[in-house]
Amino acid sequence: MKRRSSSLDSAFYAHYRTGVERNRLLHGTSSLEYYRTKQIVSRYLPRRRATILDIGGGPGRYSFWLAGKGHRVHLVDAMTLHVRQARDAQRRAKRRLASISLGDARNIDFEDRIADTVLLFGPLYHLVERKERLEALSEAYRALKPGGIVFAAGISKFTSALDGSRGMFIRDPAFMKIVKQDLKNGQHRNPKNVPEYFTTAFFHHPAELEAEIRQAGFKSVKVHAVTGFAWLLSSFDKLWSSRELRARLLAILERTELEPSLMGVSERPFAGDGEKVTVFKRHAQPSRILYRRTYRTWESKSDLLQTRQNKEM
Repeated sequence: MKRRSSSLDSAFYAHYRTGVERNRLLHGTSSLEYYRTKQIVSRYLPRRRATILDIGGGPGRYSFWLAGKGHRVHLVDAMTLHVRQARDAQRRAKRRLASISLGDARNIDFEDRIADTVLLFGPLYHLVERKERLEALSEAYRALKPGGIVFAAGISKFTSALDGSRGMFIRDPAFMKIVKQDLKNGQHRNPKNVPEYFTTAFFHHPAELEAEIRQAGFKSVKVHAVTGFAWLLSSFDKLWSSRELRARLLAILERTELEPSLMGVSERPFAGDGEKVTVFKRHAQPSRILYRRTYRTWESKSDLLQTRQNKEM
């Protein structure tokens, strides 16, 4: 990894060193996040073999799924533990990843225009400064081929309020301070490092997330609600364990995934090619967005940054 900043603080590393991410997507409403994310991503994947960069991909749950579909996948993560877990999984995998490396979303070690698709399922909420998030998006843009797609995740700024009310965390005065801060400016902090309260992050308003993506040069951005309202249901486990009720729930989520009035309720908005999608399920639910790179291109990252600066003058 070429560099780290204060955004990735000691609380961030302490949270992920517990191994919480390894099997997170296989349990509870996170399994809905995993299913729906794959469902939505599958709509946009090229039919031919594609080169995919999974930046901030954790232990590689999505990377190995994509490799299993025949794609050439490069996994990058900021956590040494996640890289080690991915390499362990690589030894058992039927379809191997093209590479697994420690890295920083703001300065990825890939050539220009090398990727058909980039996943950013973590960097946009762990980089708490807007400038750093734009750097990560600019790097994704640089690495994409013209017409390529970025799938990105953010966390809704309303997540703590919703999850805290559902899970009764609001009984804790310390958690109420977290909620107030999240609603005020999206800067989520967990000073007492309570595991259920997540870790250092930035929580977006759905419109704010879309605006940052557009500022980075992506056009035609859409937002999907991945988990929608379903992650708040006390009856979720019963619905999900029934094949018939699961199918009905998924049909409702698909029919409402582009409804603007539901975006803030969804755990994580997801955007791409003009769409937003909510996908993650942690204490603070991220959102995902996928974007398509337009055919207007810049020769280098510096050119892109200069173009943005000129627009802001």
